[in-house]
Amino acid sequence: MTHFIVTGPVGGSTEGALAPNRLEINDFIKNDKFFSLYIQAIDMIYNLKQEELISFFQIGGIHGLPYIAWDGAGADDPAEASGYCTHGSVLFPTWHRPYVALFEQVLQNYAKDIAKTYKIDQAQWEKAAADLRQPFWDWAKNTLPPPEVISLDKVTITTPDGLRAEVDNPLRRYRFHPIDASFPDPYDNWATTLRHPTTDGSDAQDNVQGLIRTLKADQSDVTSKTFNLLARVHTWPAFSNHTLGDGGSTSNSLEAIHDGIHDAVGGGGQMGDPAVAGFDPIFFMHHCQVDRLLALWSALNPDVWVTRSNSEDGTYTIPPNTIVDKNTSLTPFWHTQDSFWTSAQAEGVTPTQLGYSYPEFNNLDLNDKKAVRNHIAQIVVKLYGPQRRSPFPFHFPVRDFAAEASQASNTAVSANDVSPPASTQPAHDSGSHDRAPTEAADPILRAEVIPQRSISSPDAAYWEWTARIHVKKYEVGGSFSVLLFLGAVPENPADWRTSPNYVGGHHAFVNSVPQRCANCRGQADLVIEGFVHLNEAIATHSNLNSFDPEVVRPYLTRELHWRVQKVNGVPVPLENVPSLEVVVVATHLSLPPGEVFPVPGETVHHHDITRGRQGGSRTVQ
Repeated sequence: MTHFIVTGPVGGSTEGALAPNRLEINDFIKNDKFFSLYIQAIDMIYNLKQEELISFFQIGGIHGLPYIAWDGAGADDPAEASGYCTHGSVLFPTWHRPYVALFEQVLQNYAKDIAKTYKIDQAQWEKAAADLRQPFWDWAKNTLPPPEVISLDKVTITTPDGLRAEVDNPLRRYRFHPIDASFPDPYDNWATTLRHPTTDGSDAQDNVQGLIRTLKADQSDVTSKTFNLLARVHTWPAFSNHTLGDGGSTSNSLEAIHDGIHDAVGGGGQMGDPAVAGFDPIFFMHHCQVDRLLALWSALNPDVWVTRSNSEDGTYTIPPNTIVDKNTSLTPFWHTQDSFWTSAQAEGVTPTQLGYSYPEFNNLDLNDKKAVRNHIAQIVVKLYGPQRRSPFPFHFPVRDFAAEASQASNTAVSANDVSPPASTQPAHDSGSHDRAPTEAADPILRAEVIPQRSISSPDAAYWEWTARIHVKKYEVGGSFSVLLFLGAVPENPADWRTSPNYVGGHHAFVNSVPQRCANCRGQADLVIEGFVHLNEAIATHSNLNSFDPEVVRPYLTRELHWRVQKVNGVPVPLENVPSLEVVVVATHLSLPPGEVFPVPGETVHHHDITRGRQGGSRTVQ
């Protein structure tokens, strides 16, 4: 049997890059040649028979249903049929890397064929096809994709005859032909993919306005989570997946943030269920962004990659209770005719081995890890830092590291030689607060620090308030959200996500048929972890003008509330989610000279804020 070798897209160039750039979708649609080829290539993939190996159905089905072997990977294993899913695993970020590259490779192959049919400027179209890469949707900057992705049923492109023409928009939905027999209710009722479906029946339609409202309401929460992920998470287990263990960062994993986007887009449709999410056309745009964040985080943490972990019950090809690591096969993605891609082979901030790069790395010397780290740190602050959002206690400067290094050449010392600044002690030290040891800032993120400069300015340090959420992933029986509010909670659950008092949430992306997925069965009692950063909401809602514990504690005790809601909008009584625990954590952050990101100091768990309420802290006083 000859296997389909995943190479990623081949050929092309971007000036200043080692491989052609993947572009953000809002920039991508402005390039008529890219967009025209993209729309036509996706349409051709859609029209392949669903049983064909590289059809959209077969590629989308790798992620979940119909739970069959793809290209023979694991077909001879004695285990029952299940999926290739690695959610809740240290392999989550890297498994999706060759997955997106596979789709991108097929997409480009069709785009190259289409380019050859153009009668005008054919050479230019062939060059565009060679340069074509899958666009990413930077939801951390803008949770609302352009209309070409979420609302337009028709788009205008340039066709091979050189004329502008209006065509059906394949980014809006995928039409099954036929609906697969493996689909459970309600997916077996729907002839197409849907986002925020209006009913569970065959007459369901997209609720585009509901989708837009949900995405807009999540912007601040998503941006804040992404910034804190990139600025404060420094270990692979904490970065990679949504299981317990934040590495002391009180920040979300990449997977946890990813889960929320799935649920927000799906709203009860396919995108909100791992079993069928791969069939929504926005899936690969979303996961291209997930891969971009992997690249950015890797640049900020250049010596950190996949660590060893237990596979739990495993997957279709990973045996139960074995150790997975960077050399574990990322099935079903063939690297050669007799071996699969591994995380070690897919490593890199610019994975030229898979044929693509991201614009943030253009014109950089990737061998100078420190310069790359500093450059990416400044980009992260510009794109996602607190200064671009609502009131915050201090401004995040974007530092010119080259100038600072020159100015301080005789006095600058390495971060590894500098002790972290002492933390300010909290106002209260009672038995109702659990203190975590003060941790040194990760030296990877430290720039050159100029000694003997005061950091006593009140604007240089503050308390960051976060709600930590623990809950059993499979307790609700499908995807769901734990929604947090500051102030009154609307009586109508339909108004929860768009209430002005809604401040963010933790979202569980849950397989609707876990009994068919080995990895999901093994995680039946899995507790997942997420965080909602509260400072921006406190500043907006409270008028306290302070983040000091003696001021914030009584406010949060009085005003912080939470609710649980299924992905389709149905409310879940809190007593039906006994595993839920919401705990408020305060972390002292400072911004010493020479730093781009806040440096964490002391961490205090304020159990008293939520203790005694359903879903609150269960720590005994």
